[in-house]
Amino acid sequence: MDGVIEKLDYLLALSREEHFGRAAEACNVTQQTLSAGVKQLENRFGVQLVLRGSRFQGFTPEGERVLAWARRIVADARAMHEDVSSLKRGLTGNLRIAAVPTALPMVAALTTPYRKRHPGVRFTIESTTSADIFQLLDDLEADAGLTYLDNEPTGRVISVPLYTEHYRLLTAAGGPYDDRDSITWAEAGRMPLCLLTPNMQNRRIIDQQLRAAGGEPAPTLESNSMIVLMTHVRTLQWASIMPAILADALGPTEGVRSIPIVEPDLTHVIGLVAPRRDPATPMVTALVAVARAIAGTLDGTGSSGVRRAGIKRS
Repeated sequence: MDGVIEKLDYLLALSREEHFGRAAEACNVTQQTLSAGVKQLENRFGVQLVLRGSRFQGFTPEGERVLAWARRIVADARAMHEDVSSLKRGLTGNLRIAAVPTALPMVAALTTPYRKRHPGVRFTIESTTSADIFQLLDDLEADAGLTYLDNEPTGRVISVPLYTEHYRLLTAAGGPYDDRDSITWAEAGRMPLCLLTPNMQNRRIIDQQLRAAGGEPAPTLESNSMIVLMTHVRTLQWASIMPAILADALGPTEGVRSIPIVEPDLTHVIGLVAPRRDPATPMVTALVAVARAIAGTLDGTGSSGVRRAGIKRS
């Protein structure tokens, strides 16, 4: 079995990149080395795994089966190495967390107490869609994710609810609803909105609610970045719909009002997801423990939860 795990890793890289050159680069080997490794796997199993032409064309049915096993074997091998290493040196290494854009300000509520307990761990945080988070977990490209729990297929992962998302209209003071403590979704839909792109779960949630209120979403600007949306709102020429906890974490802005949207008071649960493996890697186990410790201390309705999570408002 010498070298088989390394070659299975080549196969996983090829599945992610769908290109021999990029897969080799991801594995820090030459393309010739990667191709030879895949060929050695094929010789070992006695079947063709990869469809080849002038370029990568996909996997054979046998290749797809080997890929499924490769994900389990490589994940277990990494977990074993991390487990044994942690007994000697404590937790060390890189913990990769993928998060939907609306949850990014809350990542620090996890990473800060984690780092206090395990200072040898480094973090990589990636902003992506809810669907891509589960793919990244499957492909071993992320160790955990922050995403919606009530709209995604979470059965194959461990999930820890962290907070409930409520929604607000961010708009310039002095606008048509300046004297209101709350507005309806129908009223919010009449504003010139800037919203996340349609591939984001937050956008799909907002679109569905605006349609239920009798409107048709027609944003004047779309972006996959919450920072882009917020900078436009701060010009006082644009409005946006954002989760309350995100609006509070970004801090108050002179001239901008944050108005709760009701009728209905729409809520969705945000939480941590991690692969359901036994045994789990020590770094992921520690992250799940931190998530369970802070669950219930985050308040999706306002700034009190942001402060309790250890995040100061600007």
